Amino acid sequence: MIYLDFNRTTPLAPSVLEAMQPYWSTHYMLPGQEHAHAHAVGEALEGARESIAAMAGCESFEIVFTSGGTEANNLAILGLLGAAEPGHVLVSQLEHESVLGPLSGLPRRDPRWTIETIPCAPSGIISPLKVEAMLRADTRLVCLQGANAIVGTIQPVREVADRCHNRGICVHCDATQMFGKVPVDVKHLRADTVAISGHKFYGPKGSGAIYVRRGLQLDPITFGEPREMGLRPGAENIPGCIGLGAAASLAERYCVEANDQLAELRDHFVDHLSEQLPTPPLVLCEASPRLPNTVALELPGDARRIHDSARELALATAQAHSPPDEFTRSLRAIGRSDSQIGRTLRVSLGWTTSNEQVERAASLIAEAFDS
Repeated sequence: MIYLDFNRTTPLAPSVLEAMQPYWSTHYMLPGQEHAHAHAVGEALEGARESIAAMAGCESFEIVFTSGGTEANNLAILGLLGAAEPGHVLVSQLEHESVLGPLSGLPRRDPRWTIETIPCAPSGIISPLKVEAMLRADTRLVCLQGANAIVGTIQPVREVADRCHNRGICVHCDATQMFGKVPVDVKHLRADTVAISGHKFYGPKGSGAIYVRRGLQLDPITFGEPREMGLRPGAENIPGCIGLGAAASLAERYCVEANDQLAELRDHFVDHLSEQLPTPPLVLCEASPRLPNTVALELPGDARRIHDSARELALATAQAHSPPDEFTRSLRAIGRSDSQIGRTLRVSLGWTTSNEQVERAASLIAEAFDS
């Protein structure tokens, strides 16, 4: 298999697995127990929190462990808005379902909530000026992802956050696609809350975190014996948290180096494929700031034929079902028609992707359109 779907999920890094191993059966106690072994587990948990904070550019007390990016997005949105006076929320067209879902439920609970969508330009970029023009006196929150999983565009989060903060409005950023691919400094982003997902950067599935700006008050959305600054109940997922911390250390150490290598591989893949197709593929949002590992290409025919003709490739195309998946929604947001979406594939590379793999993938894709 040639795996080219790293934006969907990544393999667990060997060093991450090694770091997690003792916490399954040897160091199995919980930090709150009254024993020296439990205290050692608690110290390891705080060490993992510090590693995530170092990766994100914040203080360790601003990091709250979650079960992944989905919970982080839900906690940020509902935790911020749960006790707020009902009003207006802005959300970009490009957001993940775990951002759109909790927002869509607000008007059903209280019709005084208004959810408004920020349109996206064909470039794949949300305009800060457009956001500013859409702000209202009763706007409670603006949701803008850090980078799009499908076309790879990197959003101007800081510029949007500055405009919102000038009006006293909070900003939530789903940055799950950024960590491990580009350096992230949450203080530079200036979002009030930022979602992190471990399995997007070689950590374990079921692990994640949320950055909560110093002094910001969130309400819990689940209840039980309080953990994590009172925001999450229940026993800590110690192996998952340790794994997330180990993955964060890797991301902080190798991200800049990997950034350049991934961009070179991505461009080499596009060049190699263009040489083999009678009509070069269209690179979507090519002129915009993009993740170095991600490219969305419009091909001369139905992209789904690749799944039939080149079964050793793992990559992303639109799913033929309703409601539309993130792939389809993102491409519609930048103005692509359904027929164009059907001809589009998304390739996302990873730290383990080789030059030989991208060349082989390009050849297999070209052969699929020759058959």
